[in-house]
Amino acid sequence: MKSIWLFSVRAYLRIGMFFYFKRIELHNIENIPKTKGVLLLANHQNALLDALLIATKCDHYAYFLTRAAVFKKKFVSLILKSLQMLPVYRLRDGWNTLSNNNAIFETCTELLYNNEIVVIFPEGSHNLARRVRPLSKGFTRIVFDTLEKYPNLDLQLVPIGLNFQDVIKFPDEVAIYFGEPIAAKDFILENKNESVVNLKAKIQSEISKLTTNIPMENYDDHLRTLKGLNVDFLNPQKVNDCISNNFIGCKINHKTRWTKWLQFYFKLLMIASLILPYVIWKLMIFPKIEEPEFISTFRFAVAVTLVPVYLLLLVFVIGLLVSFKIALTFLFVVFVLVLLTVKL
Repeated sequence: MKSIWLFSVRAYLRIGMFFYFKRIELHNIENIPKTKGVLLLANHQNALLDALLIATKCDHYAYFLTRAAVFKKKFVSLILKSLQMLPVYRLRDGWNTLSNNNAIFETCTELLYNNEIVVIFPEGSHNLARRVRPLSKGFTRIVFDTLEKYPNLDLQLVPIGLNFQDVIKFPDEVAIYFGEPIAAKDFILENKNESVVNLKAKIQSEISKLTTNIPMENYDDHLRTLKGLNVDFLNPQKVNDCISNNFIGCKINHKTRWTKWLQFYFKLLMIASLILPYVIWKLMIFPKIEEPEFISTFRFAVAVTLVPVYLLLLVFVIGLLVSFKIALTFLFVVFVLVLLTVKL
């Protein structure tokens, strides 16, 4: 039953991703070992969408460490746990909650021992910044606790770089890069603190190669320059090379003006066709979003919940009042408009 539920949810979300993103690129996903316990370690820019992208693109049903704050409502908590999300508590959740992590980390240890995949965003929080922020040591505790309990386990760590062309924009594009697997046992030293430092440095270095990593110093100026060059943020290696070469010899990408205007025209038609969900999003949901990192997540939620319900109701009403042939024609036209808006 659980497998059917996970399969159904993932299949539905994959369809939603297809209609939401202009392009989703996968690079070296074969780097994820299929017969070993694996810890996937990714940068974190786009709130829940980061987890959904990994979940829908991995063949294996992974487990995700998710901030405990989103588990507060009982119904939401049941849904998240059914999707193999595990709450992890942070200092901001209160000192008394931190001990709850012991059971969660023990669960992760057993999952990894049973050759499951666990996903962690080791930066500890999401942020729109195009750089890899300092990593928290929570993931290292899971690694070393697991190896302490199961010293012969060949635990593998796979760094991931999530790269968005423009996190806030719709439609957006994303490229996901999977790094080479790293054997966790290679970092076991007599001095545990040294082991933790070395492992954090290694993972930070590897993730930094897989996503755009603009140095904190002169960050705003560098980002403005990169946007002025219209660089392809889906190719982090070239972007990072551009930065390291002080922007000398960087390729400038030029957008086709007519394509931009055509997409704008189709977008207006799409909004007109989906006017009620759009109004609810624009006037009721969007103004209440406090963190910009959640804009895409909530927009995607509207796209996969309100939009299908609205279309089904509209088709039913048109079918009753006019004819179901016209209703289905309308539905087809809306699908075409959405595809033209998103994929053009």
